[in-house]
Amino acid sequence: MKNHIAFICVGSNLGNKLENCKKGVDALIRSDSVKLKAQSSCYKTDPVDYQDQDWFINYVIKIETLLDPFELLNRLKSIQKDAGRVNDTIRFGPRILDMDILLFDDAVINSENLTIPHPRMHKRRFVLQPVCDIDPKIIHPVLKRNIKYLLDNLNDEEQRIAEYKCDY
Repeated sequence: MKNHIAFICVGSNLGNKLENCKKGVDALIRSDSVKLKAQSSCYKTDPVDYQDQDWFINYVIKIETLLDPFELLNRLKSIQKDAGRVNDTIRFGPRILDMDILLFDDAVINSENLTIPHPRMHKRRFVLQPVCDIDPKIIHPVLKRNIKYLLDNLNDEEQRIAEYKCDY
């Protein structure tokens, strides 16, 4: 079995946001098939797209996994459900736990249930900044640009983020 590297964005804007994120990551790395390799700083971020909701806590983790992308997606969905997330009634709305696969090796996947790289990651400061914390030189497999370049060329100043003190 091959080891894969994946980057996952973790976020919450309901309840104890930081604790929700920590519990989600702990549940993910509890098995032998996933190892935590790196974690970005935590960020307090304004909501994007659907504005009428509380701010988020977001960060990115880098994992090494034996799971394939679809197995990883199923694991993440199960963890989110166990955390109390229900089917989203509002697109981009409030959520107790959100765990999205951003990158998986250098794979490009466009299926009904999974798109890798994440289709909006290059437009999201709350994704690009934490990925840069871990590895600014990683290349977006579709845009063929490194993450630092994408962050530096993001022109949407409305996406406010601020580092958030968190002790892992």
